[in-house]
Amino acid sequence: MMKKYVIIGNGVASAACIEGIRSADRDGRITVISEEKHEVYCRPLISYYLEGKTDLAHMRYRSEDYYERTGAEVLYGRKAVRIRTADQTVELEDGTHIPYTELCVAAGSSPFVPPFAGLSSVKTKFSFMTLDDALALEKALKPESRVLIVGAGLIGLKCAEGILKRVGSVTVCDLADRVLSSILDADCAALVQQHLEAQGIRFFLNDSVGHFEENTAYMTGGAVVPFDTLVLAVGVRANTALLKEAGGEVGRGIVVDERMRTSADHIWAAGDCTEGMDSSSGRPRVIAILPNAYMQGFTAGVNMAGESAVFDQAIPMNSIGFFGMHVMTAGVCEGEMYEERTADSLKRLFMKDDLLKGFILIGGNERAGIYTSMIREKTPLSSVNFDLLKQAATTAAFPAEIRRKKFGGVV
Repeated sequence: MMKKYVIIGNGVASAACIEGIRSADRDGRITVISEEKHEVYCRPLISYYLEGKTDLAHMRYRSEDYYERTGAEVLYGRKAVRIRTADQTVELEDGTHIPYTELCVAAGSSPFVPPFAGLSSVKTKFSFMTLDDALALEKALKPESRVLIVGAGLIGLKCAEGILKRVGSVTVCDLADRVLSSILDADCAALVQQHLEAQGIRFFLNDSVGHFEENTAYMTGGAVVPFDTLVLAVGVRANTALLKEAGGEVGRGIVVDERMRTSADHIWAAGDCTEGMDSSSGRPRVIAILPNAYMQGFTAGVNMAGESAVFDQAIPMNSIGFFGMHVMTAGVCEGEMYEERTADSLKRLFMKDDLLKGFILIGGNERAGIYTSMIREKTPLSSVNFDLLKQAATTAAFPAEIRRKKFGGVV
């Protein structure tokens, strides 16, 4: 009997799920429910689109004929509002019911908007998560625009970089006392902030908006910030409501195991909406990054099709750039720390229990993939020349037999 696969969401995790299904089942029917009206695209590129470094065609995550080639039907501009586990259907906003044999929830996340007093009086305001957000913001920007971005995390700072050359000024505020507070400590954040300020971005940190009055923000610290355009980039929350209402287990995200199973029969989940095990810390958490979304989606698809796959090496990691300064992080900042510092670069490696647990690299051109694989694979530090690895991420630090196995014969 032909299986009916349904995927809620049309991002990277969804595309990977299609590929996982098709690796094991060439014939089953695949239906993708896409609230957005766009083909799958690389969401991290929306700031580069505004900066003029890419265009809409190059933002595609897969080729133009992807869905035709994989035999997947996409329902664009349609919203799933309910999962009916009793009869195994997904109900859409217009009342349509889509039957499934196996269902994958790859619903991503949504912007979190605090209840700022007076926010409704601000007419020109945007989020910055989707391509539609970027296109709408682009239409509002003028050379003389004064832009206020609430949020100094990854989304807010990439937005600032993307629009800086197109507007008159950019101001960023955040309740945290530093930029990128979710991934950087105070020293590392100060280095990045100094670089951003040198580009002309103004910051109000350890401060937030007390209230808005139309095009003016009154900060809790007493400053008054006039603006023409407001971008809300405070944070995101995993989209868990559909599974929760269907009786599935959720925490900060939809709880999944290493096979991407949820607690509900025949329902799987992948991507930014999920909460799984962080291999580097041994604790469950939401790890909302593109590589994780792909591996989770592919794993879910393989298992939905009746084969067996496991993804148990999820770790938090980021590789981003701001005006030429590269910032790379992975794992957790626990244990003994090794540091190298110059005026415009900083390397920190964290070791514990004979393992590399995490790193922060700012500036420089390290081959961070070697460090990342050591964290993922839990490579014992005693099995490599770690004194050499501290100085540079090099294959020379590994024994010859491991180099042959791990690095394709490089000796």
